Amino acid sequence: MSIGYTMKDSVLEFFVQAANKHDFSLDITLNVKGAVVSGTMISAKEYFSTLSEAFEDGNDIAQFLSEQLGSAGQAAQANDAEANFIHMKETKVYCGDSKPTPSKGKILWRGKLSEIDGFFLGKIHESSDH
Repeated sequence: MSIGYTMKDSVLEFFVQAANKHDFSLDITLNVKGAVVSGTMISAKEYFSTLSEAFEDGNDIAQFLSEQLGSAGQAAQANDAEANFIHMKETKVYCGDSKPTPSKGKILWRGKLSEIDGFFLGKIHESSDH
């Protein structure tokens, strides 16, 4: 029977708040609804700044999006409120025993803290043994 609310792990929230406030990164692996998400936790500011760069050289709408994302990053760093999202870079998502998705590229990931079932420090590195 479901109670109807979700809780966040206070330790994980503490790590996210520290990253947001002090702009540090941490290798971490998350369990999210049966999937494993592995990468480097970053601040919301770095997340939005990096995302903003993807739109910088586009048309007027892309440049507007870039500016808005940059502003969101600045606001996230200044905000002392509770953290609701975790941001990661160099992220890989594993579902079952399959190869990670995506398997290549520098992937940014954003997830709701209330949806994370567990975590461990460190990230999964694929072995080159075949």
